[in-house]
Amino acid sequence: MSNDKQLINRIETVKAGEFDALAMDMYRFQASELPVYRDFHQALRRSPEDVQHIADIPFLPISFFKSHRVAGTAESAFVFESSGTTGMTPSRHFVADISLYGRYALEGFRKFYGDPSEWTILALLPSYLERGNSSLVYMVQMLMEESGKRENGFYLHQFAELADTLRRLSAEGRKVLLFGVTFALLDFAEQFPMSLKGCTLIETGGMKGRKEEWTRQQVYAFLHECWPDVNIHSEYGMTELLSQAYAVEPGIYHPTRLMKALVRDINDPLQSSNSGAGVLNIIDLANLYSCSFIATEDIGRVYDDGTFKVLGRLDFAALRGCSLLAL
Repeated sequence: MSNDKQLINRIETVKAGEFDALAMDMYRFQASELPVYRDFHQALRRSPEDVQHIADIPFLPISFFKSHRVAGTAESAFVFESSGTTGMTPSRHFVADISLYGRYALEGFRKFYGDPSEWTILALLPSYLERGNSSLVYMVQMLMEESGKRENGFYLHQFAELADTLRRLSAEGRKVLLFGVTFALLDFAEQFPMSLKGCTLIETGGMKGRKEEWTRQQVYAFLHECWPDVNIHSEYGMTELLSQAYAVEPGIYHPTRLMKALVRDINDPLQSSNSGAGVLNIIDLANLYSCSFIATEDIGRVYDDGTFKVLGRLDFAALRGCSLLAL
């Protein structure tokens, strides 16, 4: 893509009051340089010249990441692939510059949790590890490397070993982050109830078709019953986005600097609003070499301060692991 270096320079320093202007420039750039997005405009009979505000931007349906190569002409150095649900077509995100993902993911983490070196980082992410090429696994691996603690590690099905590590770290008064996919956390908590004082759990959402769907309230209540002392946070991220949002209070997601959530009406998908209830549209400025304007299949509410909730999924949306928990 041309002019990408100028956009990268602006992305590095963009502040909240400058977000919309940069998003509009990113939009014009991608509408011109991204073949799939350009074709999408033509199919809608929309012209970039007609778009004057971010609410008027056509957001690319997230399903395109399953059926199309959502990328520009730059060669892709890495391909992230969704964990998905058994038997379903995974999403693929072609990433031209993997260093951008690492840098912005680390920046977002530090905003909410400080330096990774303050934490011992563990992960219970079986469905992601089993498929490979997971953006979440890549991010957590990077955080573990930044943390530098010898106890850091991924666990597939070694519940007993993970329980022993957590007990020891808790007894030593260590700060621990445990990333976990919901179905595995529920199985682990049921088999190994314990005190997890000093541990912060970051659930990544989703049953991945492994268990009956629970509401977020049910999940949190069960985890607190098994682990009374644990702090429960959530991460909103997906293969199609290179930025993340974190909920450090139940259900309220705070986006990182390069992400903004909007809502669209179910019956009028080409119009977005900065706040209210509807289906979530996400602007992700980190998606420089793919598409920054993603129409998700998550129903939610966006508040005036930019935070948002995820309330469920569109009925026709394919089950995917990121946001299946209802409030």
